[in-house]
Amino acid sequence: MGTPEVTVVTVERHIEAPRTRVWEALTDLHGLPGTLTGVERVDVLTEGPFQTGTRWRETRRMLGKETTEELYVTACEAPARYVVEADSRGTHYVSEFTIRETEPGRTLVRVAFSARPGAGGLGGLLAKALGGLGRKAVARSVERDLADLAAAVERR
Repeated sequence: MGTPEVTVVTVERHIEAPRTRVWEALTDLHGLPGTLTGVERVDVLTEGPFQTGTRWRETRRMLGKETTEELYVTACEAPARYVVEADSRGTHYVSEFTIRETEPGRTLVRVAFSARPGAGGLGGLLAKALGGLGRKAVARSVERDLADLAAAVERR
């Protein structure tokens, strides 16, 4: 058996707002349900500021069903970059957020989402689902999140 295939989806969007405002909106876990239409609920599991080690449960509606995942920050370089990981149903997920001001008041947000299935079983099925149509669904979900983020920070 070889190494399980990694699926990667990358989405970028320019947002007409300063980087610090974008960072604050992305890392305000309590405010995410009001910012991102795809997020129904967030339960923060750690105290203190958003940093490496921060953990939360995020509930979203995906493909018509409610799903809750526990996420944790594995790298945080405010206000430029952070990495969030999750393990669910035999698959390891990594989302890397890069926030770069390209000119004053204009910020490029890049999200790289990857999924690595465990050996066989359900993880393998999820990895197959992320190919083709699944990859497009993930890209659309991230694009929607970034559109919601832009709408929230650009109107402030």
